Amino acid sequence: MQNNLLMFPDLKVKGNDNQIAQTTATNYHNAEQQFIELLATENLDNQLEENASKVWEFEQTLSTAITAAYGKGSGDDVAHRFLQRILYRINRLKLFWYDDLRHYDNERSLYLLSCRNKIEAAWQKWELSQIDVFALQQLNVTQVKQALIERATVDVDPPLSPESRYIREEMSEAGYRHLLAIGSFDGLVEGSRMTSILGGAANEVQCTLVRVFLEEYGNGRLSRKHSTYFAQMLAEFGMNTAPEAYFDLVPWEVLACDNHNFLTTERKRYFLRYSGALTYFEVAGPAAYRNYLTAAQRLGLSDAAMGYWELHIREDERHGRWMLDDVALALAQQYPNDAWELLLGYDQEKLMGDRAAKAVVCSIRAQEQ
Repeated sequence: MQNNLLMFPDLKVKGNDNQIAQTTATNYHNAEQQFIELLATENLDNQLEENASKVWEFEQTLSTAITAAYGKGSGDDVAHRFLQRILYRINRLKLFWYDDLRHYDNERSLYLLSCRNKIEAAWQKWELSQIDVFALQQLNVTQVKQALIERATVDVDPPLSPESRYIREEMSEAGYRHLLAIGSFDGLVEGSRMTSILGGAANEVQCTLVRVFLEEYGNGRLSRKHSTYFAQMLAEFGMNTAPEAYFDLVPWEVLACDNHNFLTTERKRYFLRYSGALTYFEVAGPAAYRNYLTAAQRLGLSDAAMGYWELHIREDERHGRWMLDDVALALAQQYPNDAWELLLGYDQEKLMGDRAAKAVVCSIRAQEQ
């Protein structure tokens, strides 16, 4: 039998707990396979009765996982991973992958929508419980703008975390390849989800967002697109350059960042939250990329094996200034009663990003050992 613990590489077990963990991982793995079959079912919404047994089994496991991941006193990593993988499989249908058109037959399935909403409702409540939302709501627009400026001043050049020091000073070449494998999950579809927020009335904020997007996409030239640089890094090591090739290596904490990004880009009511989140992402990005670049230089790697980081350091320093001055602060002025949502988005992106960074380093260490 396949060792399904391989599907959950960050799971730590010992003694008799191993058998329980193995059974749990197997149950989640089987439920995910059932869901994949449902996704591929032609005209799924009209075939639910014919697949009643499969649907029932999946939904039972889904409910169990939600309780295990988000219930009081819980926090099961295997349940988190299962839920974020299911959610991602639904969310990715919002993007076009240049594959078989039949893969999109259930793009607007009401059943898939119900599964997504069920997971998101519990997950988002859990995420918001980790931030003092009430305190943010008490801030006036002047305080919000000052808080954004102060946060960005710190995050553009933060003190080195233990994870950053490990990457800079200790990570091996095998660890670097593992980092690229996980990073390819986002790096090869650079900025794609941003397309959902660009449409609408024209103004200075919209035009700034379009400028950021166009630079991410190499101003329409594939050779200059950021994902092309990431693919070159992978190719330098003979690694797979297909999007999602290393999906099974991606920690749930990274998947959660992606799924959160899907949520905030697709729901226009969350536009301020998204804008605050993107501000943090662009402001803090260069510091993270400098860690990766420093590691690559220490390892004596080629220019092609680190080119993506150099590009992002240059461009994201500019993008960070644009996002703070021309998007976040401008939106705070335009929506004074809701400006606190910009800080919520900023703080959530930082919290979730830090959590993901720790998970990635944990995964790298496990790979190196």
